Amino acid sequence: MAFLRDDNRGDRPAQSPDRDAALPSDVVKVRSLFISDVHLGTRGCQAERLIDFLHHHDADTVFLVGDIVDGWYLRSSWYWPGTHNAVVQALVDIARRGKRIVYVAGNHDEFVRDYVGLTFGSVEVVEHAIHRGVDGRAYLVVHGDHFDLVVRHARWLALLGDAGYRTALASNVWLNWIRSRFGLAYWSFSSWAKLRVKNGVNHIGRFEEVLSSEARRHAAQGVICGHIHHAAMHDEFGIRYINTGDWVKSCTGVVEHHDGRFEIIRWVEARPQQMPGPSSVVPFAGAVA
Repeated sequence: MAFLRDDNRGDRPAQSPDRDAALPSDVVKVRSLFISDVHLGTRGCQAERLIDFLHHHDADTVFLVGDIVDGWYLRSSWYWPGTHNAVVQALVDIARRGKRIVYVAGNHDEFVRDYVGLTFGSVEVVEHAIHRGVDGRAYLVVHGDHFDLVVRHARWLALLGDAGYRTALASNVWLNWIRSRFGLAYWSFSSWAKLRVKNGVNHIGRFEEVLSSEARRHAAQGVICGHIHHAAMHDEFGIRYINTGDWVKSCTGVVEHHDGRFEIIRWVEARPQQMPGPSSVVPFAGAVA
């Protein structure tokens, strides 16, 4: 059963002024932070970049939009270096500062769905949530795997594809090690290949359209999701569609500023880059207070 929470609720734990005062001076304070597809437990996870990203953003609410831990991979081959523990510790520290964390279950961390509806301190575990933005829109926040026909109806094919994807990610590690030796910036071979395969592009477009329709079914005016590892923000289907991307190749997260602007940030080599998206925020008149 879906578990919905409105993030305007007033029972959030009080923030610790001492802890907030200890934050570095270059931290950006934002209303909400959205990350997905971290895939802790895999060799492709860019844990160091994510830790740096979290340290540079102070959010009132952090949404973990699925596939934070890769249970699929860990069941077949255990891999858990210290940097992956450090990611977990960074999230624990955020919760200890009284910030709200909403964990939306994904398919690679489907074990989390056994705890949907429960709250652990400042951490809420949900199937999906409704986030009410400053821009006046209600956003459906969902991982998105339920709307991927491959995952739903051909799990064996999804697992096979996942193995191939991990191989591509492994090639990223070696390729970028070589590039770094020549002073070149990080570049994702897997992203490049995926976006140049016609079926991959069609799949992304269909996924965006289906998720937009699902948001409309929930009487929402926007959707924030992950799953397909392709960061994007647009209004092509009459719904504000936002995909958070991932932390295995693109290293992207989404922030909601206090003035209502949503921004996709690509965190490469500790240098943020704003990705293309709607240039202005127009208040939505039909928002629910």
